Amino acid sequence: MKKISLFLALIIINFSIKAQKIKKIEPPFWWADMNYNQLELLIYGDNIASFTPSVENEDILITGVKKTENNRYLFLDLDVSKAQVGTFKINFTKKGKKNNFSVNYELKQRSSNSKFRTGFDSSDVVYLLMPDRFANGDVTNDSSSEVIEKGNRSLKGGRHGGDIQGIINHLDYIKQLGATAIWSTPLLEDNQSTYSYHGYAISNPYKIDPRYGTNKLYKNLAEKAHEKGLKLIMDYVTNHWGSANWIIKDLPTRDWIHQFPNFQRSNYRMTTQYDPYASKIDTKLCMNGWFDTTMPDLNQNNPLVLNYLIQNAIWWIEYANLDGLRVDTYSYNDKEGISKWTKAIMDEYPNFNIVGEVWMHNQAAISYWQKDSKIGAIESYNSYLPSVMDFTLHDALTAMFNEDNASWNDGMIKAYNNFANDYLYSNSNNLLVFVDNHDTQRINEIFNGDIHKYKLALTLISTVRGIPQLYYGSEIGMRGNKNNGDGDIRKDFPGGWENDSNNAFINSGRTKKQQEYFNFTSKLLNWRKNSKVIQTGKTTHYIPENNVYIYFRYNEKKSVMVVINNNPKEQIIPLKRFAENLKKYTSGIDILTNTKFDLTQKEISVQGKTALVIELN
Repeated sequence: MKKISLFLALIIINFSIKAQKIKKIEPPFWWADMNYNQLELLIYGDNIASFTPSVENEDILITGVKKTENNRYLFLDLDVSKAQVGTFKINFTKKGKKNNFSVNYELKQRSSNSKFRTGFDSSDVVYLLMPDRFANGDVTNDSSSEVIEKGNRSLKGGRHGGDIQGIINHLDYIKQLGATAIWSTPLLEDNQSTYSYHGYAISNPYKIDPRYGTNKLYKNLAEKAHEKGLKLIMDYVTNHWGSANWIIKDLPTRDWIHQFPNFQRSNYRMTTQYDPYASKIDTKLCMNGWFDTTMPDLNQNNPLVLNYLIQNAIWWIEYANLDGLRVDTYSYNDKEGISKWTKAIMDEYPNFNIVGEVWMHNQAAISYWQKDSKIGAIESYNSYLPSVMDFTLHDALTAMFNEDNASWNDGMIKAYNNFANDYLYSNSNNLLVFVDNHDTQRINEIFNGDIHKYKLALTLISTVRGIPQLYYGSEIGMRGNKNNGDGDIRKDFPGGWENDSNNAFINSGRTKKQQEYFNFTSKLLNWRKNSKVIQTGKTTHYIPENNVYIYFRYNEKKSVMVVINNNPKEQIIPLKRFAENLKKYTSGIDILTNTKFDLTQKEISVQGKTALVIELN
């Protein structure tokens, strides 16, 4: 009996030793029949570089074994182009046959429609939310022993407890609002000791933060969203990770991140990426400087880093069945590296969509980063990025509706001038248009709670070219002052917590003012959902007069006349000027008020600070 016990103990100890050889393999699994079939496994374990790997599968070839100065890493290149679905063994041996061991690696079956997935586009309205501040669907995960920062709703910059289950619980609300896609700020683990709720300092690229839920729950979110006709967009960070990232704590190679003798923050001068006169030092400090003290800058020039980021992004798209990516700080990456990253994803999913954050203030600068850019072509650069964010329109929106008595350059001419520069974009219909987001001043704060101005702004972004994006809470009039810190523009959505006195998720729980905001938003967005002419039509616009901007969206079958009266006073609009767009039409109905217009008359009137969206007949 003692001999048997001793034998079993030795087996357990030996198994434990073998198991501890490998602490991580990333990606944790892959799929057969992928376009990206030259797989590079990051293998991490004590002294793993001293072992020689081999594969027990004749359909899988080892094409390379890479070792770095850190012997706890080994990078194994595999050609899986001919591999079938199933599990295969990777053997690890070294001279003397001591401590040899094997691990299993799985190639899964792709879903039938995976490679043909269609991303978000101009038929969609994107609802941006911050999960920690949206709704707490599971109070048991507000804190976790796996991560440092615990839940504390009393802190503006603390963890408030919102989670994936909270999003799932309110999918019907998002659908009722008229949105068709959800963009959540990052949900991956962010294990910073404080201020971790924003999620942009990722500590584990293959793991959902336990305070939000699990990988399985995130996949379930996508499934539940798709059942309701909603798409899911992941917020992805290629430029930097968090200082608590497990790889950052034990770097495979020194140049995995950009390092300086002392801390070096980015100079944030993105113009250096295309400026023909830029100095090398300025260009370097923009791309290689750290975004913040807790956000080490990733080196996409290192092929190991680039492959890791490509595989990680594809892994999440395939695993969770995602419909798009929003890429944070896109233009701070090494531009050649991020181009390769983007192309690899679009090659895998040709109908997918990726929108990049390019926070710049002129169209030429922003358009440089869009796929097939006319500006980028000057220096033979192509980012392959399908979509960019229209920050110049955002700049105009935050100013012009507070400019009642417009001079030559004020008021609605700012919108007109913005669209007049659309010739710079390779695809102006694939721009993300928005009035606010999680990094900007709340639009209802800028408008001082004036719902008439909100209606003008929302009408504009909902009827111009591009993909409208709405920031959570704006649809109920939420305010917040960025000058008081980011926490003020990222307040908890009322009703997302069990004891909230105001529940804005339901009609009966909203205040009269919240209901007015919601009703307008819901009516406009749900109409847009079924309006092909707005989603994909052409545009003709007219130079604003008396602070009134008028444009037409049209196709071969339909036409819509949009009137944005930014003047506080009622305006009489002579119709003769718009004959080229009105010649076929005799009447119209404003979809916002159901008011009928006789277009055979010489003029129509529009109330001050009011918009009309007239479907022409």
